[in-house]
Amino acid sequence: MEPIPVAQDSYTGAVESARGFIAKVYLWMSLGLFVTASVSVAPILILGEVAYYNLIAENIMIIFGLMIVELAIVFGLTFLINKIPAVLGFLAFLVYSFLNGITLSPIFLVYTGASIFSTFLVCAIMFGGTSILGYITKIDLTRFGGFLMMALFGLLGVMVVNLFLQSNMMSWLISFIGVILFVGLTAYDTQKIKNMAGSIDASSEEGKKASIMGALALYLDFINLFLFLLRLLGRRN
Repeated sequence: MEPIPVAQDSYTGAVESARGFIAKVYLWMSLGLFVTASVSVAPILILGEVAYYNLIAENIMIIFGLMIVELAIVFGLTFLINKIPAVLGFLAFLVYSFLNGITLSPIFLVYTGASIFSTFLVCAIMFGGTSILGYITKIDLTRFGGFLMMALFGLLGVMVVNLFLQSNMMSWLISFIGVILFVGLTAYDTQKIKNMAGSIDASSEEGKKASIMGALALYLDFINLFLFLLRLLGRRN
């Protein structure tokens, strides 16, 4: 009688679970980007540039209010994801993607549609290449996590300072550093998701929640990389 290949079956099941987890992460991230892109371009297409500009000018405080709601959703998901059902976490992610589309839509009043589209393609290529690199590299990127977080907070502080200084040179430097930083965060988050995939059951409630948070991390990396690239490459109206 031949031995039952229990170990082989277990290994195969673990590999399939890891693949399923990673597929979910990128599927949710892509869905979030699709929602954001669709919502952001809709007002300019439906209302036209002049009417939309007037709408924004009359309701600018609502835009700022929505930004605060977005921050609340991100922090809420980060701290409460383990206390809420996965389906609620997924709905919160979609709501965030929708609101982010609204708050990003004014970029179509600042930059030309052609430059936004070309920058998006450049961003997609950079993000894809960096994510692949983060997945296949043998270098342990987790040791850079603390440095990347400190750099992120430092960059946010400099951006706040430049709101008062209005320095074009500092603005260019912030955008350049922002691109490098979010390229690094993309590789870091990708490797973290890969490592997580090997130790979690994708079909479990815990796995579903982890895939949502992984998608949110990559979504934020992509959006911020795009915005910093747009400041460097975008052609203004």
